[in-house]
Amino acid sequence: MNDNARAIEVLLVEDDPGDVLLTREAFEDNKVGNRLKVVSDGEEAMAYLRREGPYAQAPRPDLILLDLNLPRKDGREVLEEVKADPALRSIPVVVLTTSEADEDILRSYHLHANAYVTKPVDFERFIDVVRQIDDFFVTVVKLPR
Repeated sequence: MNDNARAIEVLLVEDDPGDVLLTREAFEDNKVGNRLKVVSDGEEAMAYLRREGPYAQAPRPDLILLDLNLPRKDGREVLEEVKADPALRSIPVVVLTTSEADEDILRSYHLHANAYVTKPVDFERFIDVVRQIDDFFVTVVKLPR
């Protein structure tokens, strides 16, 4: 582990309880005690990011893991709103989704996603992918403070 590694705040925007569980497991098994917060739809994600209502005291995330297919407000809309908001646009967003559709990949990057990762179906591979994302953003990337 890199000596400069620090715990980071991660916001997971995911409506599938199974994927939330796997992501939590990947984070808990990893070396750095990153704090993972979870919201289950796009409207909740925006309320969290804007510190509205029950999220008034929410910490600003250092990284957002965003599913595209969400209830109430779709992940593409969340990505567009985050990257259009001067107060939020510097937060890196990794799209973590089941979609392998070229149009979703292209649109996500057009909306300024920092990375696009397809969720593996295999349990072990899913955990491995989340750990790699975690490692990369904790030990390699310099995040804005």
